[in-house]
Amino acid sequence: MSVERINPAELAPPAGFSHAVAATGSRLVFLAGQTALDGSGKVVGNTLPQQFERALSNLLTALAAAGGAPAQLARVTVYPVDVESYRRHAPELGRIWRALAGRDYPAMAVVGAVRLWDEQALVELDGIAVLD
Repeated sequence: MSVERINPAELAPPAGFSHAVAATGSRLVFLAGQTALDGSGKVVGNTLPQQFERALSNLLTALAAAGGAPAQLARVTVYPVDVESYRRHAPELGRIWRALAGRDYPAMAVVGAVRLWDEQALVELDGIAVLD
């Protein structure tokens, strides 16, 4: 598998994402949206950072079960129910990302959501990975 992160000098410097990711490999893994659900299906965490950490952990658990690693993520979309809160917590969320997934950032987008499937959920993440 080969992943090339592309960040053109003509665009604003990326912080916590890559502008483009070119990936070659033999297996695409589409990762379903993950919230802060524990193993029993209960939302855990009362704050956005707590829920982000659990949702990202869940996403990475699904990826690992498919045989992948964080560096193989080509695309991640984050759906917070409060974009302003996401912006306020961005430095902490970045630290959580780096601790769990490293510094090989996928192409990313943050899209505000009115609400998520689980009413208590503050954030959801989905993604696409390219594996060997």
